Amino acid sequence: MLTQVAFSPNIYSSPFKLNSFYSRIISRPLSSHRTTVVKTFRIIAGSSSTSGRQSRAIPFLKAPPSLDGSMVGDVGFDPLGFSSIIDLRYLRESELKHCRIAMLAVVGFIVQEFIHLPGDVFSNPHPMQAIGQVPVAGWVQIFLLVAILEMIDIAAIKETLQGNREPGYFGFDPLGLAKDKQAHDRYLLSELKNGRLAMIASIAFMVQSSRSNEGIIAQLTHFKLPF
Repeated sequence: MLTQVAFSPNIYSSPFKLNSFYSRIISRPLSSHRTTVVKTFRIIAGSSSTSGRQSRAIPFLKAPPSLDGSMVGDVGFDPLGFSSIIDLRYLRESELKHCRIAMLAVVGFIVQEFIHLPGDVFSNPHPMQAIGQVPVAGWVQIFLLVAILEMIDIAAIKETLQGNREPGYFGFDPLGLAKDKQAHDRYLLSELKNGRLAMIASIAFMVQSSRSNEGIIAQLTHFKLPF
């Protein structure tokens, strides 16, 4: 049933907002396609100026029309105008997925320096160098796990685009913290804030570790201000 939901073709559940004008595009002459592409890029580039609401994330720009503040964590940040061509629910699902992965990655970067699995292959405390020591069997296990998770996520996204599921919701609340909508929204906002920070931090960790050839905590032991 999972594979049937995940892979059954359904153009109406596509995250891209193309269904309403798809039939008109294929009936147009080729000479009009260039004009259509140019107009589309103009809409994307100017999407931040077509809304009356000022962006909280970028105060000198207008928020895109689709970012009206009704979604938890919406601060009007969409400088490239993706929300003008992609379903906002799909974008939120993607953001939450990357937030959760980034938070795990940040913890993994730090834990890697102190705790290892048994065996010499897992003994490298440098997080970036340790990647190269992962055996082939380990990569196969990682690939299979990611493939299974992605299959589940595809089915979940289809449910979201059909309006049957909240973006990013998997029913994971073992402590029962989200007792009502107000608590749910508060914890969701906290997750988004921490996840966005973690996405920036994980990139910074990778760059800094690669350039210094040291772990994150190891660098802090001899950290000095440049002034």
